Amino acid sequence: MTTSTRWPARERRRGGFTLTEILVALGLSALVLGAILTSFIFLTRTGLRVELYNDMERQARSALELFARDTREASAITWNSAQSVTLIVDSRPVTYTHAAGSFTRTDTSGAKVLITGITQFSFKGYTITGAEVTSIGGATSLANAAAWTKQLQISLQSSRSPGDTATATHKVLSARYILRNKRVTA
Repeated sequence: MTTSTRWPARERRRGGFTLTEILVALGLSALVLGAILTSFIFLTRTGLRVELYNDMERQARSALELFARDTREASAITWNSAQSVTLIVDSRPVTYTHAAGSFTRTDTSGAKVLITGITQFSFKGYTITGAEVTSIGGATSLANAAAWTKQLQISLQSSRSPGDTATATHKVLSARYILRNKRVTA
């Protein structure tokens, strides 16, 4: 007599997964991988934005340190326009200019771009008493503004866009730097 070896139905199921179980596992795995990928993309973009902020902060800090030193040492100021001033530092001209989204320092050794990506910029001059010199900008008032300017301040906004992510923006308002060596009377 021949006997056939048959496994009971319950023991046959233990040998593998059913199609339903595999589909559920694949669905859950896709959700988990999607969440991980989304988190990775978010962290990468955030890291890129932080890097851009750091770069803008570094540029602004370096430029303001240089501008502050020159302004404090300046014995005279000339307003070239509302976007450009020339300071006389140790008997040599040093010109600071905002043009085409860049803040530039020009002296006898040449021009150096200090900050890039500028979207808004302004110089403000103040008298010895702290009142704003409001006549800056007109061609006939530039000499008058230079005569009264004892303090100088910069205000700017720069931005960077790394492509498909949100634009990183950085606003800077400098202190009022006093032209210590310039003689002005109240």
